[in-house]
This record gives sequence, C-alpha cells and structure tokens, in this order.
Amino acid sequence: MQYLVNEFLRILVKISLKGYFKKIIIEGKENIPKNTPILLVANHQNALIDPLLLATHTGLKPYFLTRASVFKKSFVAKLLNFIYMLPVYRVRDGFSTIQQNQGTFDQTYEVLQKNGAVIIFAEGSHSLIRNLRPLSKGFTRIAFGLKEKYPETTPVVLPVALDYSAHKRSGSIARVTIGKVIPVDMPAAKSGLLTKSVQVALKNMVVEIPDDNYDQHLDNLIEHQVDVSCREDVEMFLKTGQVKNPVKEASGFTNKLMKIFNFPLYWLWLLKRPGVKDLVFSSTWKFLIGFALAPLYYISLLLLALYTPLGSWALAFLIMALVTVIANKNPQE
Repeated sequence: MQYLVNEFLRILVKISLKGYFKKIIIEGKENIPKNTPILLVANHQNALIDPLLLATHTGLKPYFLTRASVFKKSFVAKLLNFIYMLPVYRVRDGFSTIQQNQGTFDQTYEVLQKNGAVIIFAEGSHSLIRNLRPLSKGFTRIAFGLKEKYPETTPVVLPVALDYSAHKRSGSIARVTIGKVIPVDMPAAKSGLLTKSVQVALKNMVVEIPDDNYDQHLDNLIEHQVDVSCREDVEMFLKTGQVKNPVKEASGFTNKLMKIFNFPLYWLWLLKRPGVKDLVFSSTWKFLIGFALAPLYYISLLLLALYTPLGSWALAFLIMALVTVIANKNPQE
C-alpha cells in the first residue's frame, strides 16, 4: 500500500510540477547508476520544491533526510515517514537529540543495503543565494557506516545541482544537473577527502555568482536576459559580456490574465503570503496551493458548465483558466 500510494503521489506531483514550471531541464541522467547504493548529495535553494523535483525527475525512488523540527507532531511524523522522509537532528535542535540520529542512520543503511537511494541536502539549510555553501559531513558518516555494517556494499555519492531562473515564481525554469558518481573507496579515516571531492564536484556544477557585489551582478544578468539557471551562460556573460541564449521577457499581461481566471487560488496565496516569513518557501506554498486546490477549482467550473445555466460562461472561464496557466511565463526573478 505504501509503495502504491507513493507511486500515485509521484505521478501527480510530476504532472503538477510540469504545470508549475515553464520548463524543467534534466541534464546528465545517464550518470545515474543501477543496482548500486546511492547517496544523492544536492545543494538546497528552493525548500520543498528541491526534493519534489528529485523524487519525480530522476527515476529513483529515494528516501530523504529532513530536519527533525518538522517531525514534532506525531501525525506529521507518521505522514512524513509514510512518504519516505527521515528526521535528522542538528546541534541547533539540542545536543541531547543528536544521539537520536543513530536510528535514522540505521534506517538509511537498510535502504542502501538494498541498492536504494537516499537524498541529502548537505549544505544543512536552504538559501536563495546562487552559490554553493560548505557541506556538512553527515553523508560521509552514512557512507562509511554502511560499509562498516555491510562490507560487501559499494556505495557511491551522486552529486546533483539544482538551479532556478526564478526561485519564487511559477512559469520559470528549473534545471537539474546530475554529475558523475564519486565512489566511496577510501578508508573512513580519510572521510575528509570524500567531503572535499563532493564539494568540488558540486561547485563545478552549481551556478556561481561572485559574492562581491552579488546583487549588482544578479541584476545585471537578469537585465541582459541571461538564463541564471544555466552555469555556462552565466559564466560566459560574467567573463565576456556575451549572452548565448537570451531568455525572453515575460508578458505581464498573460500573468495578470492567469491571476484573473484563477482568482480563488491567487487570493489564497495573497492571504498566505504575509505569513511566509522565510521567502525560500514562497514557491513551495504557491505550488502546494495549486497542487491541492486547482483540481477542485477546475472540477467546480466543469460542473457549473455541465449542470447550471452558467454553462457556456463557466466552460469559457475553465478554458481560459487552463490556457493562461499553460501560457504563464516568468523566466527570471
């Protein structure tokens, strides 16, 4: 039952993500190994959108390590466990909780021992900043712990970069870049080498904007219509001032039409927005509102079209609601 429910949810989320984004680009999918324990290590820029993309567009059936603070309520904890999420306790959660990580690590060993996949956002937190931050060492502890418990296993680390043309907007571009595997073939005493290798691999994949005058550089890139989800395009512009594949400016008129014909969903977002203190969750809440309530809204319009005197008007409204969602494009911040 758990497997079937998760497969069904994965299909629904994948369809919804394709509707939410203008384009989802997957690069390097051929680098994903088969019949191998995979520790997928990724950067973390877009809250819940990051794991949803990885769960639906890599072909893996991964488990996720998630900050323990969201597991406080028993009902929520059971729900998260049901959808393959496992808690990770950090120092900020209190030193007394750190030992509880052993239970989570034991669960990951069993998943990996069966050639499963576990996803870790090793930066330890999310951020809208388009640079890779230092990686924590939790994934190395899991890798070497697995080898100690099951010496016959041959785990690998799979580095994955997540980049977005606009973190907080629908109709933008999401890019998933899958790197080459890094074998866990060194002794545990040299775990630092593994951390460094993964750090270097990700740094060569994630879009990097210079820390000095960061905001000015980002504004300049967007002004010149550079695809800020593409590392190659960003590097070319920063070095030469050339724009390889300019991103067309979004139509404000289309976006306004989408808000008009999907007004209940837009109003719900307007009600929720003041309570979103962490802007990294902006896209998450927009997506969740659409994922949970858009089908109900469209079905309601369809029923009005079929069974009420408003038939032709409701049908026209439904068609425009769907067309404007498809046509909506907000490629840059």
